[in-house]
Amino acid sequence: MTVDALTRRAVLITGGATAVAVVTAADARAATPVFLHGVASGDPLPDGVLLWTRVTPSPAATPGSGLGPSVTVTWQIATDPGFANVVAGGSVATGPERDHTVKVDARGLAPATTYHYRFGVAGAWSPAGRTRTAPAADADLALLRLGVVSCSNWEAGYFAPYRHLAARGDLDAVVHLGDYIYEYATGGFTAGGTVVRRTEPAHEIVSLADYRIRHAQYKTDPDAQALHAALPWIITWDDHEVANDMWAGGAENHDPATEGSFAGRVAAARQAYAEWMPVRLGDDGAIYRRLRFGRLAELSMLDLRSYRSQQASGTAVDDPSRTITGDGQMAWLKQGLATSTARWKIVGNPDMIARVDVGTLPAWLLGPLGKLLGIPANGFAINTDQWDGYNADRDELVNHLRANNVRDTVFITGDIHTSWANELVAKATVSSPTAVEFVVPSVTSDNVNDFLGVPPGFVGPVAASLVQAANQHVKWAELEGHGYGVLEIRPDACRMDWFHVRERTDRNTTARRVKAYAVKSGVSRLIVQ
Repeated sequence: MTVDALTRRAVLITGGATAVAVVTAADARAATPVFLHGVASGDPLPDGVLLWTRVTPSPAATPGSGLGPSVTVTWQIATDPGFANVVAGGSVATGPERDHTVKVDARGLAPATTYHYRFGVAGAWSPAGRTRTAPAADADLALLRLGVVSCSNWEAGYFAPYRHLAARGDLDAVVHLGDYIYEYATGGFTAGGTVVRRTEPAHEIVSLADYRIRHAQYKTDPDAQALHAALPWIITWDDHEVANDMWAGGAENHDPATEGSFAGRVAAARQAYAEWMPVRLGDDGAIYRRLRFGRLAELSMLDLRSYRSQQASGTAVDDPSRTITGDGQMAWLKQGLATSTARWKIVGNPDMIARVDVGTLPAWLLGPLGKLLGIPANGFAINTDQWDGYNADRDELVNHLRANNVRDTVFITGDIHTSWANELVAKATVSSPTAVEFVVPSVTSDNVNDFLGVPPGFVGPVAASLVQAANQHVKWAELEGHGYGVLEIRPDACRMDWFHVRERTDRNTTARRVKAYAVKSGVSRLIVQ
């Protein structure tokens, strides 16, 4: 179908520029095939927001093809869903060199304001999206409510958590903590061995075209389109946006002999990510950044893959020369937390920072015996891919918070596909937590019972009780559910509610609230709600 035909069809569907409200994601895909991948917004500022879409101006212009004409795309921002009061707009060129994606950093907007936006090609309008700017930096906010998600694996199920978040109507933004896509070949990471829906391309993604095609597939999911169109997103990457267990110089499943240079793979993955995701990157491509929400909260989003040392085990996890953040990002994080004037310091943290020891006692209680036995100073770690594998960095950060009397720090975390409420301690501060951590489950990716192939309710509860018994700072752990979190920030307290879906392989599954924990301002101890 030509763009001219799309234009006539779009006018009939929309009734002109002032006639309609937001189109649903499913309706939009059928109505305007030039905009097959929806619309999105991200990184809200007091005076602006980033807008995103992707156009398909010709049948040949499929994602990753490098084909199709260059086109000019118009954009509009209005205060009403019918676009009667357009307050900003413009045009931008796109083409095969950027996979026909469009990103607009719209500025000159009013703070704490809901806006509606859309894109057009030759008169064919995209579905309309809804977004919201951040409050002014000095605004006194009574409430900020964020949806929190992580680990959305296409082959392991449907993105129903996105649908449930989009339907709430009470959120200010969505925070995605990484693993937005997965790089595996079909069958490489499934729903307990079952492929619920096949990935494109079918092979493991390595090239720029591969990553573009995989990103495009994820953007066709109707629930992802709905949540992107409903709210601004604040996102960071973890490892699967490139390859499993990535570190600065390689990854667990990257083979240079068959997959080429790792640097080339990273460059391809990062380019596709920059094209397809509604996120602001620094001039050097850095994704770690900070967003402020009045005097109430400041959100520091971390990158724990690009600068980290290779994963290690044994006493090597104590080596002070090894890092998970990199020196530059650590300095940026410490300085920002110590000087922030916001009440709550929220850290978007892709990998769990709380200690998780195995055994009946943390190793530091064993004293000299621990040294003789070669036990790491922070105990036998279950997962050295998280901060447990980088004890020096964690101690440096915790000691910095304590030395500078930084209060009201909350880490929100993804990556491990399970739900946790933790108090943050280091080996010298076991009885005096410095911050708290809320870990959200995966949207779809396998967790404990999925990996073992057993029904829920058997292994998970036993494993959680054993972890909690060995780690008194872990106040709650649930190792079987899939879903999302809702973070509610008020001046006097910060609270996380966890919601789990009934069945991740059912697109229409229900969700239920399973737990809530809160921390009051001025303390770093969790209380169940």
